[in-house]
Amino acid sequence: MAVFGYGRVSTVDQSADNQRLEIERAGYSVEYWYADTISGKAHAAQRKQFGGMIAKLRKKDTVVVSKLDRLGRDAPDVLVTIKALAMLGVEVVVLQLGKLDLTSPAGKLMLAMLAAVAEMERDLIVERTQAGLARAKAEGKTLGRPVKTTPAQRKAIIDAYASKRSVSALAALYGISRATVLTIVKPPILCDAC
Repeated sequence: MAVFGYGRVSTVDQSADNQRLEIERAGYSVEYWYADTISGKAHAAQRKQFGGMIAKLRKKDTVVVSKLDRLGRDAPDVLVTIKALAMLGVEVVVLQLGKLDLTSPAGKLMLAMLAAVAEMERDLIVERTQAGLARAKAEGKTLGRPVKTTPAQRKAIIDAYASKRSVSALAALYGISRATVLTIVKPPILCDAC
């Protein structure tokens, strides 16, 4: 009857250490710790460390996570994950929910409601992000990567390419990639009818 802790963060700039600390402060002595660095958009089955943990779990083991969204991408994914763990005979503890048997009828109801709320929150984050991008665009802000060349450099690159200068030589001369040179000299064709 081992205690497994699981954490997930979205980017390499983040650490799951605080999640482990939260689990240990709640009184769980974590014997096996697994943590993924992957977007919350990824299903639990797509997470390498999560899969490794599942492979080691045995009946009567306990999996502890800090929040419900660590167990899956959306409400259906969380429910599938909980069912899979229940079939293994594993107890699942979500600190956010307190001590609640997630396989009981009340636990299943609470789980479904909270998973739906978490999914709604993710949708709202996407909505707010899109609104912010639209506002920035309306304010005339340039979105995307900064341009690596000036208009004068782009004209010079086009002229040099027309004079049979190689793509590799132009890339080396201007300190840019071959792909950037090709984008400048052969811009993508935009199709209004497409």
